[in-house]
Amino acid sequence: MEASWLQELLETPVFSESEIAEMENLFRQVTKEALTQEFCQDLATSFSSSTCRIGKPTIIWQQVHRWFQDKQSDPSASTNTFMKRKAPESSMILKGGTASEISELAFEAKSSRDNAWYDVATFLNYRVLSTGDLEVRVRFAGFGISHDEWANVQNRVRERSIPLEPSECHKIKVGDLVLCYQERPDYAVYVDAHVMEIQRMLHDIKGCRCIFVVRFDDDKIEEKIQLNKICCRPNKSLQ
Repeated sequence: MEASWLQELLETPVFSESEIAEMENLFRQVTKEALTQEFCQDLATSFSSSTCRIGKPTIIWQQVHRWFQDKQSDPSASTNTFMKRKAPESSMILKGGTASEISELAFEAKSSRDNAWYDVATFLNYRVLSTGDLEVRVRFAGFGISHDEWANVQNRVRERSIPLEPSECHKIKVGDLVLCYQERPDYAVYVDAHVMEIQRMLHDIKGCRCIFVVRFDDDKIEEKIQLNKICCRPNKSLQ
């Protein structure tokens, strides 16, 4: 069964009036057999790369496909899925929010190559395995097609972690799951860690001077780091 956030994303009204007009025109011209994944992906890419969509959510091919499916089921119905939302006044969005909020969310995915977390640029596809698990095909921000991966929605895709301002260091507590910048001689990546100890310090002109002792989940190594190497989970940033 599809993850609730993906299902809501597919059903969210995201198209502008000009995009709907273009799809209405295409609907009258193409046959049902021509509405392939490639066709929908090309149209989604065209919409997403348009200057009219700057600052708006990226369109994925499943949303285009869903629009044509709905149109085929009732050609006479008026389609009211144009974009009515304003940009959110705050970048902080409550977890488990409405469908309109979900379309604005940013995500990160855990790569199977190095078990590090990377920002997701777009969701390309999804599939349901024989086990019932849902996977999504992700393109990582800043990487090309050769780095695309299938990621399990349950344990390898989540809302993007959030860096904190120096004045927000009090939000991090012992025991918290955090995303940490891990530096090693041959690589540097963002990985999960848990906060083991916090040494609270007076802040100065340079900002937060607190020391956070974290234990990395992958190798269990403990390390002392500062706030600028920590991102918190979204639910913590709202507390």
